[in-house]
Amino acid sequence: MKLLRFGPAGRERTGLLDAAGQVRDLGEHVPALAGQAVSLDALERLRAIDPDSLPVVADPGRIGSCLASVPNFYCIGLNYAKHAAESGLAVPAHPVVFNKATSCLSGPDDDVVIPRGSEKSDWEVELGVIIGRDTLYVSEEDALSHVAGYCTINDLSERTFQIERSGQWVKGKSAPTFGPIGPWFVTADEVPDPQALRVTLDLNGTRVQDETTADMIFSVAQIVSHLSQFMKLVPGDIISTGTPSGVGMGMSPQRFLKPGDVMEIEVQGLGRQRQTAVASA
Repeated sequence: MKLLRFGPAGRERTGLLDAAGQVRDLGEHVPALAGQAVSLDALERLRAIDPDSLPVVADPGRIGSCLASVPNFYCIGLNYAKHAAESGLAVPAHPVVFNKATSCLSGPDDDVVIPRGSEKSDWEVELGVIIGRDTLYVSEEDALSHVAGYCTINDLSERTFQIERSGQWVKGKSAPTFGPIGPWFVTADEVPDPQALRVTLDLNGTRVQDETTADMIFSVAQIVSHLSQFMKLVPGDIISTGTPSGVGMGMSPQRFLKPGDVMEIEVQGLGRQRQTAVASA
């Protein structure tokens, strides 16, 4: 299944993308696509619904973030070998873990607001993983059975806040609109191998990131298992699994977002995003 949210910000409804590419209104069955509503049990109940029984949405308009909210927004840093190299950093022995504030969520085509005081706002296309059941001390072999689905993420980052202002990376990762997710929440049965997906990002029509998830240092299964050794993952948690090479910080000379820049982002099979950078009010 491909699930989505459509409508004005704050008033989105849940939808299902049918086999013909039409949006069907799922709002009467799932008022809010979040938390237990994306658990593996809840998704199994949704599969019993005949898509043809759902109203067609002729003009869905704006597409919102594919989850209404998330309990936790975990991220993995330096998880592509070529990105670690362009950052001038050693390949980590263990996954580098940090958080984004959950208030950064935004729609896949919403404007990205460059935060006040920003000097180095940057882009990062990433594969997103959505957890589908309580997960604690899971093995790598069983980890993927705890995944509800996947989505496209732009893990936007302000490098001055992240690196030069001391403290935790979360400061550079969490500005409003710095977490576009979607357009779709694609259930795990449609992604047989999360390590065989192409991830791309075009900046103003020029491709700057182009890699496959095979370049990940730590696989999705390894990441889910690793996180579960330290905390309980819960339904609706999202994990952003790292970005390939081609970020602005890694360019020579470095290149960061300016108002009017357009980012087009895609993870194979999970849908495409398009954002315009705008200045903070």
